[in-house]
Amino acid sequence: MKVTSTSCICPVLVCLCFVQRCYGTAHQGSIKVTRNQTKHIEGETEVHHRPKRGWVWNQFFVLEEHMGPDPQYVGKLHSNSDKGDGSVKYILTGEGAGTIFIIDDTTGDIHSTKSLDREQKTHYVLHAQAIDRRTNKPLEPESEFIIKVQDINDNAPKFTDGPYIVTVPEMSDMGTSVLQVTATDADDPTYGNSARVVYSILQGQPYFSVDPKTGVIRTALHNMDREAREHYSVVIQAKDMAGQVGGLSGSTTVNITLTDVNDNPPRFPQKHYQLYVPESAQVGSAVGKIKANDADTGSNADMTYSIINGDGVGIFSISTDKETREGILSLKKPLNYEKKKSYTLNIEGANTHLDFRFSHLGPFKDATMLKIIVGDVDEPPLFSMPSYVMEVYENAKIGTVVGTVLAQDPDSANSLVRYFIDYKPEDDRFFNIDANTGTIKTTKVLDREETPWYNITVAASENDNPGLLSHVTVGIRVLDVNDNPPELAREYDIVVCENSKPGQVIHTISATDKDDFANGPRFNFFLDEHLSINPNFTLKDNEDNTASILTRRRRFSRTIQDVYYLPIMISDGGIPSLSSSSTLTIRVCACERDGRVRTCHAEAFLSSAGLSTGALIAILLCVVILLAIVVLFITLRRSKKEPLIISEEDVRENVVTYDDEGGGEEDTEAFDITALRNPSAAEELKYRRDIRPEVKLAPRHQALSTLESIDVQEFIKQRLAEADLDPSVPPYDSLQTYAYEGQRSEAGSISSLDSATTQSDQDFQYLGDWGPEFKKLAELYGEIESERTT
Repeated sequence: MKVTSTSCICPVLVCLCFVQRCYGTAHQGSIKVTRNQTKHIEGETEVHHRPKRGWVWNQFFVLEEHMGPDPQYVGKLHSNSDKGDGSVKYILTGEGAGTIFIIDDTTGDIHSTKSLDREQKTHYVLHAQAIDRRTNKPLEPESEFIIKVQDINDNAPKFTDGPYIVTVPEMSDMGTSVLQVTATDADDPTYGNSARVVYSILQGQPYFSVDPKTGVIRTALHNMDREAREHYSVVIQAKDMAGQVGGLSGSTTVNITLTDVNDNPPRFPQKHYQLYVPESAQVGSAVGKIKANDADTGSNADMTYSIINGDGVGIFSISTDKETREGILSLKKPLNYEKKKSYTLNIEGANTHLDFRFSHLGPFKDATMLKIIVGDVDEPPLFSMPSYVMEVYENAKIGTVVGTVLAQDPDSANSLVRYFIDYKPEDDRFFNIDANTGTIKTTKVLDREETPWYNITVAASENDNPGLLSHVTVGIRVLDVNDNPPELAREYDIVVCENSKPGQVIHTISATDKDDFANGPRFNFFLDEHLSINPNFTLKDNEDNTASILTRRRRFSRTIQDVYYLPIMISDGGIPSLSSSSTLTIRVCACERDGRVRTCHAEAFLSSAGLSTGALIAILLCVVILLAIVVLFITLRRSKKEPLIISEEDVRENVVTYDDEGGGEEDTEAFDITALRNPSAAEELKYRRDIRPEVKLAPRHQALSTLESIDVQEFIKQRLAEADLDPSVPPYDSLQTYAYEGQRSEAGSISSLDSATTQSDQDFQYLGDWGPEFKKLAELYGEIESERTT
């Protein structure tokens, strides 16, 4: 089957293309399908035939945008099996078959029923088949062919990114690239000139140009000045068909702004300026402004101002306001119309960011002259000093002169000045001032220890104009006098250990003084000379404003005395020196051997020995039992004792005998032999056994003289008379024997009765070294030693 096309009869515009298709594509793009064998339908035997050509295809083309009233003819399908008798039926399937493309099933003619747009779809793929109309059997295998949509110039170029906004520096060289624009054409770029675009400039000449092929926009003039013109609007056109007549075109706008460069130096509008400044202007305040103009913008217009010369360089200063680009003139020193009435300044303004490409346009700075006129005003009084410092001693009398301030009228009138102290309502007024002379005096007695420094404000005003005031600060230092005695720095808790040794430092004390350093340290510590020497403690001045407390004897006992008092004296180094007395309290405490305090409370012996409550109860029970046994024994013995009188009827003189043995020398109650030695002191020398006697030693010659002065015979007679007159004695004579040893022996007595009155030289210090088992024993003997020392 062959396909024929009527493309060769298309319009003149595409006739050449169609001629090529009619005569050339059959050899280049034709598809030849051959059959080697066929299979007969309905079981016929297979017959081998000679291969021959079946389908021969040509590529179909259809013009886009067809606007005619009749369907557009595309081409024709033809099979070799078609004898022209209508027995062959042509069938078309695929893209657009039946809707866009229709086929005459008898002749094989294909038509397009709709207008096609190549920009939407460039080609269609379809399938053709020839069948036997009677049997519906395929005469040829199904084959595929393509219908291409032929392009025409129906789309104008478009700038998809426009409009454009772009900048370029001013003063750029000619030909400087600004921007490249690109237009797109939807037509087929592979066919004809429908998509071939050229660029041209419609608006913006002679400042800018555009490359017709690339679309690059460039500057067309030298030294384009932003200050002359800043914004440009350039219109660029893109035309297809290579710019030929009949081509379609599109345009866009490019907004170009020239950016600034530093190509303009600053300029002062005037070469001479004049400024009025009153002499009352405050130091540091702004007194004027000056500005130089710069045609540039942004950082290219930044500048700094400076005073390059003039007689007011030291009086005025200038700074730059970065926001307004103005020079701010400030006052560095006070003005005085009476001394100088005008100043001259040369001020310079210079750019801070220079572009050396344009240095030939410089210099980028300018100068002007400023004349400052000082105005005369009525000024307040001026003090001779910016502040005053005065001194006065504490305890000074009321009305004591502290010092004098001085203020004068700086104006030529030289008016009189009055003074007063600017007090607040809540202030205590310790000073007043003479309104005419400015002399400051005290109104109260000052105490340096309470307030060492006073700050007051003195105001001065003119008599002619009281509203003009000036103030000055006066500092008054209160000087110290030695009016406070020293005292102990704090309350001291002093402890002495029971096992302390003589000369041992038990505490260090210090002192303080409210007075100033000159009247305080150095402190002297000493004991009161009017008191007797303390036998227990002493004081040592360390000569560094401290003192040490030392023990004077060995061992202390809490049971005898647990608190001691030590009066001390402290004097300062002032002139004249002051002193005070204090009393230190010293507690006696039990300590370990290394000096650590164990306890400071008095304790019983058993408690110190570490006995528990159960042990104490057991001991008490034992004692009670022993006492009961003793009482029972004495009762039984008395009941068995024979009567002294043998017979009640025998009234003769009898000698009463006693079987009881004496108690020896220790029995001082049954028979007091001391009564014979010293009858007058017999009653006084009877000691109690349950307490320790207080022994008072008398000189031996005094005791001898006492014995010699007593008449023993008189004593015996006196006793005999008492026995005769005593109604409680039996009514018979009894024998009482008195022994008299006579005068004392020169060798003295070796009896132990008087051993309690002698002192022992035994030293029991070694008991403290025997360990904790002998600690209580050492404490007991230490107490005895302490009593003897006391």
